[in-house]
Amino acid sequence: MLLIFSCVKDPDFKSPETPCNNQLMANVTFDEVKNLFQGEVIQIQQDLVIEGYVISSDQAGNIFSTLHIQDDPINATAGFQIDIDLRDSYLFYELGRKVYIKLKGLYLGKSKGVYKLGGVFTSFGNLSIGRLPATAVWDHLFLSCDPISNLVPKIISISELSEDLISTLIQLESLEVIAEEQNLTFALPEEETIRNLTDCNGGMIELLNSGYSDFQNTILPSGNGSVTAVLYRENNDYQLIIRKLNDMDMQNERCADSEVLLTSDQIFISEIADPNNNAEARFIELYNAGNNQIQLDGWFLLRYTNDNVTSGSEINLSGIIIDSNSTLVFSPNAMEFETIYGFPPDFESGTNSPADSNGDDNLVLIDPFGTVIDIFGVIGEDGSGTNHEFEDGKAERNINIVAGNSVFTFSEWTIYNDTGGSETLNLPQNAPEDYSPGIR
Repeated sequence: MLLIFSCVKDPDFKSPETPCNNQLMANVTFDEVKNLFQGEVIQIQQDLVIEGYVISSDQAGNIFSTLHIQDDPINATAGFQIDIDLRDSYLFYELGRKVYIKLKGLYLGKSKGVYKLGGVFTSFGNLSIGRLPATAVWDHLFLSCDPISNLVPKIISISELSEDLISTLIQLESLEVIAEEQNLTFALPEEETIRNLTDCNGGMIELLNSGYSDFQNTILPSGNGSVTAVLYRENNDYQLIIRKLNDMDMQNERCADSEVLLTSDQIFISEIADPNNNAEARFIELYNAGNNQIQLDGWFLLRYTNDNVTSGSEINLSGIIIDSNSTLVFSPNAMEFETIYGFPPDFESGTNSPADSNGDDNLVLIDPFGTVIDIFGVIGEDGSGTNHEFEDGKAERNINIVAGNSVFTFSEWTIYNDTGGSETLNLPQNAPEDYSPGIR
């Protein structure tokens, strides 16, 4: 991330006179260039030229040594990050300026979901994309003679974000800073800092800020509204990078906290399966009893094995959407699940995951703030012989339950097993006939 954020600005730097070029023409698309990447950093040897539009700016210091360039000023479908060793690049490459990029000699790579062009450096024997030296920038990035374009961000929701839109300009509506971070500043001094935004449906996205920006010490906005930003990504987490403070227009009233909480509580664990006749047919099912689809970024399913008080495995639900009045089914073995039940699970979670419990473990659903939204079992207590054992059976949420519960309440469940507590049904269950994955 050091490639992104600014540490020094020179207010006395004068706008240079940079000649434009009307001789170059693009001969390849962004997607065609991305397809050249096959898992390892390469140096482009072909005489390829792409054209795009500058959507980032280092004027406010929130972006440093990086240009983000997308393929169209209005209907962008792809973007690149270009790392350059050039301060005050906004003086040369203005927002909305069309540029041509000669790719021959540049390096192409992909890091944590982001396609990058630039120079190269070696780290632990591996090539990584680095800054293009200032003297080489002018050999690869050329200004078009076309007038500066009016950039139109793609208006999108958190649930619609995709990898194709990384390094493009987007606009998200109805966002607000999470309650826990109200009254904080955008960033800690001289540190890259993540703040968190949420929408009124409980969706979450990170706001990435530089501790060197000129708004670093400004208090985060307290209202609700729109954010225009460059879309970035750090592994599985989408992030927003604003170029200046007025990229955020958040003057509306905040979502009702109780409404957001209610929406979150309406997602719960609805069925956990450990079939007596086939351990490979295990699964865990979630249900959304609400009337709104929910983006589960930052949510986790945790498994506390036996009497452990720390989780031993997890399912990261980031990037997953659960529709209203719908289920999500997770299986440790998708192929066997489909063979047994006749259709594929929604997600394969792997061996020893929360979906692969053998019936004496405890399962917890948490939201992005670490709040327990729902729980099955008692953490610290092995389920064997108790009222939360489902070995060789299942734990099924009663049909009248429409919200999660942060405290295990036996009366909300019907539990089958082979040797469980007296309140449970000692009646082993066989797949597929005794199970109903995907049906609430």
